[in-house]
Amino acid sequence: MAAWLCDVVSEFTSEPSSTAAESSLPLAGITVIAMEQAVSAPMCTRVLADFGARVIKIENPKGGDFARDYDDVVLGQAAHFVWANRGKESVTLNLKSPEGMEVLHRLLDGADAFVSNLAPGATARLGLGPDDLKVRHPQVIPVEIDGYGPGGPLSHKRAYDLLVQAESGSCASTGYAGMPAKPGAAVADIATGLYSALSIMALLVGRARNGEAGAAPAVAVSLFDTMTDIMGYQLAYTQHSGIDQIPLGMSSPAVAPYGAFDTRDGQTVVLGTTNDREWQRLAREIIERPDLADDPRFATNSDRCAHRDELNKAIESWCAQHDLADVQRTADEAGIGNSRYNLPSEVITHPHLQARDRWRQVGTPNGEISALLPPPVITGMELGMGAVPGLGEHTDAVLSGIGVSAEQIAALREQGAIGPAYQS
Repeated sequence: MAAWLCDVVSEFTSEPSSTAAESSLPLAGITVIAMEQAVSAPMCTRVLADFGARVIKIENPKGGDFARDYDDVVLGQAAHFVWANRGKESVTLNLKSPEGMEVLHRLLDGADAFVSNLAPGATARLGLGPDDLKVRHPQVIPVEIDGYGPGGPLSHKRAYDLLVQAESGSCASTGYAGMPAKPGAAVADIATGLYSALSIMALLVGRARNGEAGAAPAVAVSLFDTMTDIMGYQLAYTQHSGIDQIPLGMSSPAVAPYGAFDTRDGQTVVLGTTNDREWQRLAREIIERPDLADDPRFATNSDRCAHRDELNKAIESWCAQHDLADVQRTADEAGIGNSRYNLPSEVITHPHLQARDRWRQVGTPNGEISALLPPPVITGMELGMGAVPGLGEHTDAVLSGIGVSAEQIAALREQGAIGPAYQS
């Protein structure tokens, strides 16, 4: 161990920002170390930070998380990065340096979880795999996010959201026949991050309930396992029918009628039925076609799916004669689900978000931006929405928190073990 570290006699103490220190959020006092990039692991740790955990994001001094450079549309910053990294502290460490690695181990001494989504085998090569942590940091919950999980023919492969969505069949269930598509949102990354955060929270609850009992269990979550789970309906249907369902764009092969229809005023309404009773109301009370309601060809959902084209034409004809507001009012009165097709630019000013006060201001290195509150609405509690960190912004403060003096920090910087001093 480097001599300067031998001089550090104080125990690691978590010293979050004053806002977090005063927090009564559920994960206040929990420390998470993250070696993460792109979306899946950052989404996991962002959720933990929203719930009050202190998240220390370890970044390479040479550029950091590569998602920082995807674009520059948010006040000169990348939209992916500012979305997935609020509420974290950025520390730059050169992990090829023994001194930098030793700093990381000092941080892990006081941590509750370690989240990573590096290339396959990278944590093990760094001596930070689950087996390594079990020996040196047994209290830490290791969470490794990867593409395909260990033990299979694809385990060695790099994986990104699109690649896994294609591999898992998700793209084949999206779009149109002969025109597969990736869902616009990074479903594989986001859902994997959420499963990972849920796993950490569950293990923390178990630890609090049962007390310490040996080394913390290791968690491994793969994008492929996540997406095949999300594809559960499609896989079950095909497994038992032998049929690969044909994607139907803004509709569903599972239910009918269900889809998007143009209205007289140039808008698009989405109408859906999920059971026979709703179909009867749609046919009789909305499009006023009792003949269709009484037709045995449309008696059950399976029947309606088999004859969806005829039903769609009837609904299209009716919607084309009415404005969006009239269609939605009539559907609401009949108890039929409906919505307006919106562009992202329209969602930003959505009156439902404004009426429910869902927007907040979040700090970034280049100024404040608007961001939506986390989805959970919890009585008497508003989840945290901390600032987006600049690269290495918290290096000096975090190192000071583990007893490293200003002189020692300067020496580490001179040795290249940490990144340059942060310039706001």
